[in-house]
Amino acid sequence: MGERKRHRILMVSDFFYPNFGGVENHIYYLSQCLLKLGHKVVVMTHAYQNRSGVRYMTGGLKVYYVPWRPFLMQNTFPTFYGTLPIVRTILIRENISLVHGHQAFSTLCHEALMHARTMGYKVVFTDHSLYGFADAGSIHMNKVLQFTLAEVSQAICVSHTSKENTVLRSGLPPEKVFVIPNAVDTAMFKPAPTRLSRHEIVIVVISRLVYRKGADLLVEVIPEVCRLYPNVRFIVGGDGPKRVRLEEMREKHSLQDRVEMLGAVQHSQVRSVLITGHIFLNSSLTEAFCIAILEAASCGLLTVSTRVGGVPEVLPDDMVVLAKPDPSDMVQAIEKAISILPNIDPEQMHNRMKELYNWHDVAKRTEIVYDRALKCSKQNLLKRLSRYLSCGAWAGKLFCLVMIIDFIFWHLLQRWQPAEDIEEVPDFVLSHDQDDGIPRDNKNQCFG
Repeated sequence: MGERKRHRILMVSDFFYPNFGGVENHIYYLSQCLLKLGHKVVVMTHAYQNRSGVRYMTGGLKVYYVPWRPFLMQNTFPTFYGTLPIVRTILIRENISLVHGHQAFSTLCHEALMHARTMGYKVVFTDHSLYGFADAGSIHMNKVLQFTLAEVSQAICVSHTSKENTVLRSGLPPEKVFVIPNAVDTAMFKPAPTRLSRHEIVIVVISRLVYRKGADLLVEVIPEVCRLYPNVRFIVGGDGPKRVRLEEMREKHSLQDRVEMLGAVQHSQVRSVLITGHIFLNSSLTEAFCIAILEAASCGLLTVSTRVGGVPEVLPDDMVVLAKPDPSDMVQAIEKAISILPNIDPEQMHNRMKELYNWHDVAKRTEIVYDRALKCSKQNLLKRLSRYLSCGAWAGKLFCLVMIIDFIFWHLLQRWQPAEDIEEVPDFVLSHDQDDGIPRDNKNQCFG
């Protein structure tokens, strides 16, 4: 077997620390494991509050917080060409060989991939969400995705359902799309040291309280379950615009002593909330994967979830009870979960999660995608433009114009500031322990 080739990867997304979520965690853990495999990884995201400039995180992970402020839903304002100078500088300074963009919602991701393609870099895109086809927002987003993926080297989706959705939305050939699921840090999410008593059954919900996450379903499900089972209590962690409805439901049905509202929960505190419960409830209306389910299962909780998107692919049948996104069906699923609780062994569930999901496995599979992307042949501008023309009668011509202007701006930058005038930075080399875990002892310190 030949020696592993060292890649120099730039991860790009609007979604990263200090925010916490599925995309943010995916980028962080994937980057840490790629560093452990000997690759160079640099992250580029926008500034957060006073967090701007270059920061180093655990394991020597270098992060560029570029001076763009979020405009809407943590996304930067689309500038098309405004990010070209800084993207070019980072690519040259860090001697990057491949750019990996994350999340179709991310403006910074789309612009960085566009500039990287113009400069001849290989690009990989990971889609973390599902989108529809009918509403105006989805139609617009799908056309943007078609533009971004028209010339992508390889693409990654987190579930087979997500792959099907991405292929249909973007027109990308299925053979260019790989399925690599998310994973969970099982060392961080361990069951409670002692098994909980079942005299009182605690159902935990940790989610953003928004429509897409099924907060309206919770408003109807929780009172009915409390009526049927006097020994059931709910703990709801998370914040969002739908929190008001849950507060109103709690007051209307006088459930203040049985429904505890925690508000926003820091990711470092998620385990401490999960291990207080027996059942984890996920009411999402759409989900490409769902890392929250993995975290709950790793802590030994039986999961009740809506049967949507890629959720049925996440856990084995004996670790999850699935239901239609309908209040009555969800109540029946919770009844079934309560009946099988005596058969659940949290430690055994945790050990199975260790075998099923591992970030190092995700990194090794992603490494294969990088190898394939770097083997893709280079194409001149005319061949590249032909791909954009196929994106639609009007859209194709518009996309070609966008790429021609980007190409011209890039050449103007080359003349104004030649690549040889940009100093390459020395690599930051950190000696790692030989174990297979991700260094965590200083994670909170470095995140601060």
